[in-house]
Amino acid sequence: MGEWVRRWSDAHDVGAGTWAKYDSHLRNHILPRFGEVELGEIGRMTVKAWVKSLRRSLAEPTVRDVVSLFSTIMNEAVDEGLIAANPCRRLRVNTGAGDERPVATPEQVALIVGRARLMDRVMMIMAAYGGMRWGELAGLQWRRVDLDGGHLSTDAKVGALHEVGGTLTLGPPKTKASVRTVHLPPFLVDLLAELRESHPGARYVFTAVEGGWHRRANFRRRVWLPAVAGDVKRGWNPIAPGLHFHDLRHTHNTWLIEDHVPDVLRHRRMGHRQKGVSGIYSHVTPPMIAAMLDGLQRRWEQTGSTDVGDHYWDASVVKISCSQSAPTTQKRPVGDDHQQAV
Repeated sequence: MGEWVRRWSDAHDVGAGTWAKYDSHLRNHILPRFGEVELGEIGRMTVKAWVKSLRRSLAEPTVRDVVSLFSTIMNEAVDEGLIAANPCRRLRVNTGAGDERPVATPEQVALIVGRARLMDRVMMIMAAYGGMRWGELAGLQWRRVDLDGGHLSTDAKVGALHEVGGTLTLGPPKTKASVRTVHLPPFLVDLLAELRESHPGARYVFTAVEGGWHRRANFRRRVWLPAVAGDVKRGWNPIAPGLHFHDLRHTHNTWLIEDHVPDVLRHRRMGHRQKGVSGIYSHVTPPMIAAMLDGLQRRWEQTGSTDVGDHYWDASVVKISCSQSAPTTQKRPVGDDHQQAV
């Protein structure tokens, strides 16, 4: 099996992020168990027992990913004529339906972003109101932003920041469909204009406090978790515990559904390929885009979030439902660690 994995790896072509995940599954789970076993000796019952053992130490989604990779490799062995059948064929890995990811309300988003410096604030708003992925935002360059036209575009070759094995590099977005134009509501154009004015000559739209590229783990620890889960030292109550940065993308898509945005535009905006006949015969039109942007603008304005300066955020103007956990509404300065200029 080990020899076959080496041959398969040399011929298999995927992105750096995907390969890093494959490599981890191979090194930690597949090769330790089957690396020295002859391909033809790997039987179905042996695989089922192995999957059962994986469940004792791994989360169900990880078990599914490991088994899926193992099955792919064995399928290729069948195609190569090395074995007669894939021992994973029709093997059911019952991971169950995972917990549904939470989505935020516009009011929660306004409160969360109000706890960050201007640059991080705009980045989070871009995720919620633009639906862009983390890597697309972290790697966004000003040359791809057209404030006069009210939109930005993702670069096909260097449109996303990738972090693999601790190394940061620019590369293509996740899929071909991710190379797209993202239209911006007026308030977001204003925010980006303010950000650009405060950082003249900057190459990248969003950077860490130190001035370099964002590392996801650092952003999560320093900015995101205190904002959503609260920070006793700063007097911040929880707003949306358990909410991930990527959930802002779920939030954006949900808002579009609530606003009855056509599927063809939702898929295009999210960077997804619409499958089937609809993906061939449906097309995005300017009236669709205008209606979508009106809805997003209306959501923002309904929160009362009109103060976008970097000095403070007036949470008292944000409309909060009675059931929503929220911080105190006292106007307070942003912490010193967020005030540093980039």
